Amino acid sequence: MGICIETKKTCIVTNYPLISCHMNVVRHKEIIYSVIGAAMEVHRVLGGGLLEPIYNEALFIELRERGIDCEREKQIPCFYKNRKLEKHYQMDLVVDDVIIELKSVSELIPAHREQLFNYLRLTQMPMGLLINFGQSSLQGERYAYFKDGNECVLVDRDMNLVY
Repeated sequence: MGICIETKKTCIVTNYPLISCHMNVVRHKEIIYSVIGAAMEVHRVLGGGLLEPIYNEALFIELRERGIDCEREKQIPCFYKNRKLEKHYQMDLVVDDVIIELKSVSELIPAHREQLFNYLRLTQMPMGLLINFGQSSLQGERYAYFKDGNECVLVDRDMNLVY
């Protein structure tokens, strides 16, 4: 059953909302809840303020222990004028088709979000999760990527778009 998330775009003829059907809301919600639960356990055990690679490895272990298949430090090829570059982007974690970007900073800034947005655009994966271990409480932001408009939109815990 493919439940779709509604975009904020409307048809110019009917003025009805357009639907983006590349995202199964129920499945992505379950993945994100599972990842956040694992991240909360990592944060509970390690606390806040360590270096990002420590959290990356610990979250990878926690996800695997929970039976969640994931890829760590997945590389994304980059191109310039249709030529593949030697340099590449490296994503922290990928669970199914959800990108997990980890930070350990005192405050999330727009550049952290843009990094996740670049990964979403390059891979055209439908969901991204930005997690910050740098504070005493774990922080997380969920974003949906809409290929048609090439835009990333914040979504709440119920997977509703936040305008």
